[in-house]
Parts: sequence; C-alpha cells; structure tokens
Amino acid sequence: MTAFRRAVVLVADGVGCGSAPDAALYGDAGADTLGNLAARAGGLALPNLEALGLGAVTRISGVPAASAPQGAVGVMQEASAGKDTITGHWEMAGLVTARPMATFARGFPPEILAELRAASGHGLLGNKPASGTAIIDELGAAHMATGDLILYTSADSVLQIAAHEQIVPLAELYAICEKARVLADRYDIGRVIARPFVGRPGAFQRTYNRRDYALVPPAPTLLDALSAARIPVVGVGKIGDIFARRGVGESLHSEGNRDGMRLTLEALARLPRGLLFVNLVDFDMLYGHRNDCPGFARALGELDAWLPALRAALGPGDAAFITADHGNDPTTPGTDHTRERVPLLAFGPGVRPAALGVRASFCDLGQTIAAGLGIPALDHGVSFLDAIRPGLSTVG
Repeated sequence: MTAFRRAVVLVADGVGCGSAPDAALYGDAGADTLGNLAARAGGLALPNLEALGLGAVTRISGVPAASAPQGAVGVMQEASAGKDTITGHWEMAGLVTARPMATFARGFPPEILAELRAASGHGLLGNKPASGTAIIDELGAAHMATGDLILYTSADSVLQIAAHEQIVPLAELYAICEKARVLADRYDIGRVIARPFVGRPGAFQRTYNRRDYALVPPAPTLLDALSAARIPVVGVGKIGDIFARRGVGESLHSEGNRDGMRLTLEALARLPRGLLFVNLVDFDMLYGHRNDCPGFARALGELDAWLPALRAALGPGDAAFITADHGNDPTTPGTDHTRERVPLLAFGPGVRPAALGVRASFCDLGQTIAAGLGIPALDHGVSFLDAIRPGLSTVG
C-alpha cells in the first residue's frame, strides 16, 4: 500500500518567495521574486494559487493569505551551496551539493578556450558573463560573418554556446556541446548549454531548441531510486537534461510554459502511477533573466488559469506540488538567479491542507515523495507526508 498513486512536481523555474537567510552572501539581500514583482505590478491577480494558499509564502500584493487554504502550504530553504538550476533540482531529488560548482566571473581561462576551439573547430567570441539576449545582440552579426561561436557564462556554473541556426546547424551545435561537456567535467562546470537563435541583426530571437548538458549527479537521487523500484518517472521540459537522463524513463521536450502544461496533462492521461517531474522554464528564461516584470506577471497568470485543468486531471491518491528551484527577481538590477526561499504548495485528492512551515532543505520534498510512493527513505530530508496524508488516501 502506498500513500500516493502519482506525484506531480511542477517547478516554476525562478519563482522565489523571499531572501534566504544567507542571501547577503550571494549579493541577494532583499530579493523576493513574488513579493517584489507584485509590488512593482501594483498587485497580482492569481485566484487559483491564492485559494491553494500562495499568499502565505511571502507578502504578495493582490494575493492575500487564504483563511482556509485548499492546499498544504510552506516554504523551503536551500541547503546546497549555490543558486543554480542543477543544485535546486538535485536537492529536490534528495541530493545536497556541499561545494559550489565552478564559476567564471572573468570569463573562461586560456586552457579551456584552447581546448574548446580545438574540439569545436570554430573560433570564439565573447567569453564573459552576460545576459543571453544581450550578448547575441552584441555579437550576433560578427558570429554570422565569421562562424565563430558566441561563448558566455553567468553567475551560475554554466558554459553557454550561442549560434545562429542557419550558420551552425542544430546537429552541429549539439555535437559541439557534447564535446564541451566532456571538457566541462574536468573543471566541475554544472551545465553546458546550447543556445541557438534565429533572425537578423537587430531582431535576433532565441529558440526553444536549447539543450542542457549537465554534470552527472555524483550520487543516486530520488529518480534513480524510483527507477530501480520500477516506478515510472516522466520528465517534462529540461528535467531529463538536468539529471543527465539518469533515472528519467521518459523525457518530453517542451517549448515553453504553455507547451509544458499541455504535455503535463497529456502525460497524466496515460501515466498509471509514478512521478511526473515538470520544469516550466519561461519565468526564468524569458522574464527573470530579462528583467521583464510584465511578462513575468503574465506568465504567472497563465499558470494560475491552467491550474483548474490540472486539478481536474488528478484522481484518487494523486498529489501535486508547486515549487521552484531558486529565485530570479526581475526587479533587481542584475539578470542572474537570486538566492531565495521557494514556495511549497501541495494539493490534490491525496493531500490534506496543512501548514508546512519553513523546511530546512528542498530534500524534504523528495523525501515526502519517496515515502508517498513507497520506496525506502532517501539519505537527506525530512518527510512531511504525515502532515498532508488524509486518513484514507492510501492506494494499492
């Protein structure tokens, strides 16, 4: 007997809810993606998230704390070092990253540049921390004229390679990034990211043909444990990339939030049991990294409007969780991730409303899912299953 038939984890990428206790160490004191965005927008209208209890995670103008929330509500603090996509997702799956992955505030050193040129057969432009949209605006024309790749990084542990799809075909860009991944392993770089774009100078646009090539998790995760127990794991969006495909039985590539939400409902319709792990990337990629407050607010509204469809697709024993991997406060001067607490909303027929408080680690989510799906406890995290499980929720 298990408490959950299916668990759905929706990661609203970059949707933090207030500075973590150690935010100042990361230069992020005062960051609050939801709170600051709502204040800048003059209030948000998110009635479905409000009903679940979102207003309790931080002060959100227009989204008050519900007097009787329909979901279980809390916040999670990251125990891992860093504020990266990988560390956040890995920690949700029970893996704490104690040492920060390598970052390159002044660009990559000569030895990495030499190896990358040799492996790719191309010259390199850029080699500095930059916004992905800004650097293709700056160097896209030169790239098109020379064929040199645009290389850049950020405050996170990433090596990003941008190329125009008509200059460097996707298959070639992906092959280059696979070679760069081998190189990045030696330097403890979290992700190599292929960043294709299209258009003409002055009107370049990045595409959803992005691919992430992640460092292989150094220890087993929740996904490995579920797969070993023959419990299906389906990833939507960049989940498969983040875990280097390990433990993910089926990986569904998405083209933004709307497509990811569509794929989520389609996967639920044919998944009899197991874990559906979803990343909704647009909050981070399109809006947080571009300081686009109106776009960020619109995307939250689209998620909110879709929630009734998700809730209708959940059946007996199902539990859904909405959270985030880090913050990306679009009201701050910079365009990088922000070290924040993240929301924790749990709901569905397999969930009882409860106050979950401040969780000391994202691992608590993975531990709860492990317990709910009936596999042995993970090495890290404290389960909150007893707080949310209705007395008659177990399923065979």
